[in-house]
Amino acid sequence: MNFSVPEKLVIASRESPLAMWQAEHVRDRLKALYPACDVQILGMTTRGDQILDRALSKVGGKGLFVKELEVAMSEGRADLAVHSLKDVPMELPDGFDLAAILEREDPRDAFVSSVYANLSELPAGSIVGTSSLRRQAMIAQRYPHLEIRPLRGNLGTRLRKLDEGEYAAIILAAAGLKRLGMPERIRAILDPEDSLPAAGQGAMAIEIPAGRPEIAAILAPLNHTDTALSVHAERVVSRAFGGSCQVPLAAHVEIADGQARFRAMIASVDGVNVAKADMSASVQDLDQLTKAIIQSLEDQDAAAILAACRSVA
Repeated sequence: MNFSVPEKLVIASRESPLAMWQAEHVRDRLKALYPACDVQILGMTTRGDQILDRALSKVGGKGLFVKELEVAMSEGRADLAVHSLKDVPMELPDGFDLAAILEREDPRDAFVSSVYANLSELPAGSIVGTSSLRRQAMIAQRYPHLEIRPLRGNLGTRLRKLDEGEYAAIILAAAGLKRLGMPERIRAILDPEDSLPAAGQGAMAIEIPAGRPEIAAILAPLNHTDTALSVHAERVVSRAFGGSCQVPLAAHVEIADGQARFRAMIASVDGVNVAKADMSASVQDLDQLTKAIIQSLEDQDAAAILAACRSVA
């Protein structure tokens, strides 16, 4: 060990149950690695947690979930922050780095309902809740007879709204339900062929202030190589097309036996116009594969689809 471990580390985290689970998971892993270090959690409420009556695409996007945590780090009140990677903007502000990506949980979407077993069972006019334009486009394309309504709030709030009858079904990330010990709420897992995951979905990221190599070294054992390679490529594609809450964009890499399969999609919100790419290559050629995915989407006039999305956002 060629670095010194500080006496104390402070993790900045949102105070939602899922965010706290993630922060506690990182805390426990760090304590196991460095028993003499006092690892604490600074719980915070972000703007993204406070604004629940409007879609994220209307109020500033995913950065609303991380800004306050970055302020805490820049002011020295925290040394690192733990995020769901899909909540992290594609462009980090100056002065911050992603130091580690933990091994991915199930990246797929989950169908949750108290009555119905899957999307195909829902009667015409059924209300489906989702906070994601990507999921909205997928549902609109495959199930145009369903009504899609925005769904905001932490996981418990979303499930309560379902249980109170506001929605016939809701679509959530499977990873959150599994991490919080609620896999029984999942009625069906949506195959990536039907609902391709968002860039970084299911992965946890640790953000640190730039210029803190000692913190980066402490976190290095938590980094999972295949997950980090996968989500980096996914975020490159998302970044190339200005990925944000205003764009129905999916990007998902699966690595197995030295091979990488990369699937990506850009769609109009109504699901009518879709550009898709599905390619494979060796992991060593993932950078070239990523460029080929971007080129394929561009060749399918993804720019026009994106322009139309932003014009109605």
